[in-house]
Amino acid sequence: MRRISLVFCMFLFLAGCSHKPARVAVQTAHPVDQEQPAPEGTPPDADKEAEKTTPPERSPASEVEVSPETKPVLVETGIASWYGAPYHNRRGSNGEVYDMHAMTAAHRTLPLGSVVRVTSLDSRQSAVVRITDRGPFIEGRIIDLSQAAAKKIGLVQRGTGRVQVEVLKTPQSIETGGRWAVQLGGFEREKRAREMADHLSRRYHTTKILTFNSPAGNWWVRVRVKDDLRARAEEITRDTKTSEGGVFLVRLD
Repeated sequence: MRRISLVFCMFLFLAGCSHKPARVAVQTAHPVDQEQPAPEGTPPDADKEAEKTTPPERSPASEVEVSPETKPVLVETGIASWYGAPYHNRRGSNGEVYDMHAMTAAHRTLPLGSVVRVTSLDSRQSAVVRITDRGPFIEGRIIDLSQAAAKKIGLVQRGTGRVQVEVLKTPQSIETGGRWAVQLGGFEREKRAREMADHLSRRYHTTKILTFNSPAGNWWVRVRVKDDLRARAEEITRDTKTSEGGVFLVRLD
């Protein structure tokens, strides 16, 4: 009887116990920034190449500071334009995410990171900007301003205007070195761009040809010459003709 009573008591004890699951604190994951596509005129491979050397970051929205006594190392005059949406928040040629409210600009051949003063020959107003992108890829234009820079010199409403560009600082030499390529476009149809790419591939066997489209819908062809040499890129620029768009010498760094 004692054995039966002991077993019965143990049964009641176990039945009265409840098993509670253990609680584990789990850290909330941080959101991951999505990679943004590149702006018009920036091919996918160049965008990835920039990521390897420059971590993506947003352009500072503050004014670019430069000493009033700084003398320009180069002065050029021509037509300026500006770009905002749909390129806002897309990655530029230097790896930064383009901010149309920052004081930046695009230029085809100045070293990335150069600081220039752009003065409207109509309003006489000036803006100091950093070169963070490549362009404009339209014949007759020399610089593409951010919306903020264009607003400061009174260019937003007109869209384009004659300006003086004074190069104040450059991280690399303007005249020597650099990595160079040739860009053709924009083509309205992908077929026409790929036909041009095939033609260039047959003509220049040592080049790397890339065909890509832009957020605006146009298609572009970029020719990477052997060793990215400027002289070779200039030769192809002179010898290449297209009935649609233009042929541009462009610096990659």
